[in-house]
Amino acid sequence: MVEDGDEVAVDARSTEDWLLHAQELVPVVIDKAREVKGFAGRWKMIVAKLEQIPLRLSDLSSHPCFSKNALCKEQLQAVSKTLGEAIELTELCLKEKYEGKLRMQSDLDSLSGKLDLNLRDCGLLIKTGVLGEATLPLAVSSSVAESDVATYNNIRELLARLQIGHLEAKHRALDSVVEAMKEDEKSVLSVLGRSNIAALVQLLTATSPRIREKTVTVISSLAESGSCENWLVSEGVLPPLIRLVESGSTVGKEKATISLQRLSMSAETARAIVGHSGVRPLVELCQIGDSVSQAAAACTLKNISAVPEVRQALAEEGIVRVMINLLNCGILLGSKEHAAECLQNLTASNENLRRNVISEGGVRSLLAYLDGPLPQESAVGALRNLVGSVPEESLVSLGLIPRLAHVLKSGSLGAQQAAAAAICRVCSSTDMKKMVGEAGCIPLLVKMLEAKSNSVREVAAQAIASLMVVSQNRREVKKDDKSVPNLVQLLDHSPQNTAKKYAVTCLGSLSSCKKCKKLMISYGAIGYLKKLTEMDIPGAKKLHERLERGKFRSLFSKK
Repeated sequence: MVEDGDEVAVDARSTEDWLLHAQELVPVVIDKAREVKGFAGRWKMIVAKLEQIPLRLSDLSSHPCFSKNALCKEQLQAVSKTLGEAIELTELCLKEKYEGKLRMQSDLDSLSGKLDLNLRDCGLLIKTGVLGEATLPLAVSSSVAESDVATYNNIRELLARLQIGHLEAKHRALDSVVEAMKEDEKSVLSVLGRSNIAALVQLLTATSPRIREKTVTVISSLAESGSCENWLVSEGVLPPLIRLVESGSTVGKEKATISLQRLSMSAETARAIVGHSGVRPLVELCQIGDSVSQAAAACTLKNISAVPEVRQALAEEGIVRVMINLLNCGILLGSKEHAAECLQNLTASNENLRRNVISEGGVRSLLAYLDGPLPQESAVGALRNLVGSVPEESLVSLGLIPRLAHVLKSGSLGAQQAAAAAICRVCSSTDMKKMVGEAGCIPLLVKMLEAKSNSVREVAAQAIASLMVVSQNRREVKKDDKSVPNLVQLLDHSPQNTAKKYAVTCLGSLSSCKKCKKLMISYGAIGYLKKLTEMDIPGAKKLHERLERGKFRSLFSKK
């Protein structure tokens, strides 16, 4: 054990002193090692590694940053310590004063491993630019304080330490990185390099659970920052993250899942997660995880389900049943929202998956979820995808129509749009059209015609046109003072206005009413219709002629 006075003396040595010390030790060790007769195979391998050290030391000492950074000095100290241990072992072997062959074999294997680490770290300092990254000044503007420059340089050195030294040294560096991320995450991100990412990914597979947990905490912060997703994925972060979701600690599972949640926003990465067998542990976490992990796993699966070609693979892992269960009894509201959106994605274009959701009771669960004060767009979108595959009588008995009216009244604009689309799909019979009208949907759809979004106006006009086939629904439209002005506005001929054909249909159904016809004329419908007639919009010419006749009759009656 080194005495305090010796430690001071050691620290007082310069980097050049340590270089000279190491250079002097190498030939001594090699000469002694070659004299050893026992354990010939092991010593031959050790000598081969010792012979590589002078070149590494030469490369290191020729680097322009050699004497400017503690990393070089620490590396030379590590090399010197290994060489000192090698001399001790040669002397024990030469004198044959060791405690058994097995013990000496283990010690020699340990020495060989330390030499590998020393050679690797010396090369890493030079070849990967770690030494330069940790030493060279930042290109900062004059407005940046010197203290900030010092902070950045300290962080760069700290990140470099993740790549060199033995595991315990990396563990200490990792602790410091965790603290640095808490104090000033922005500064850490600003100096982060790809080699630092690679070092962190390697630490995810460390044998120590503590190191894995701290590493994944840093990686989840990096993933959430949105600044280095590509580096993380290209350096192989997905497999160790998935393994942590499977068998990590509670914190490890949570942070790994949060990392996957962010990374899965990329379709390419979502496919890669499926390819690395990541779906099953995420599905299991939705069933048994705590609230945060459950929500993160549900969101990750929702992101993955947005990729059409992997939806069947998700279904084979039982995702439909799990998402419906989450919808019914998810711990957090966010989990339920992710589950609804996942079901919306799964049912978007696959009839088999639609039948699967229906057979598992998904329609009932989605409808129950809509009973809240702020019905979510995703749940309505999932129902819109499903209603065409469910018999009308079942939809009526389950209470679909009152829920759609509730969404039109209380939902977001996106939810209202999905509800109007569902009405278009479900109203294939006169009876259904009547029930939708009786539920009070028509005034709500008329109000939607005023939306700024063209797609919202279009689906509302389409729903109204479908409902107006029934006479009592036409009367409802006529009674609404805003219906004619709103529909006339939708006769605009611009290409962006895709609602015009439905507006023509609706106004055509109203044109038998004198009051409505007068309103159409007064709001300028004739001018619009003239343009639409030239564009061959169905029904525009007929409605234009009808309004023109009405205009002339009005003029003659005034005379």
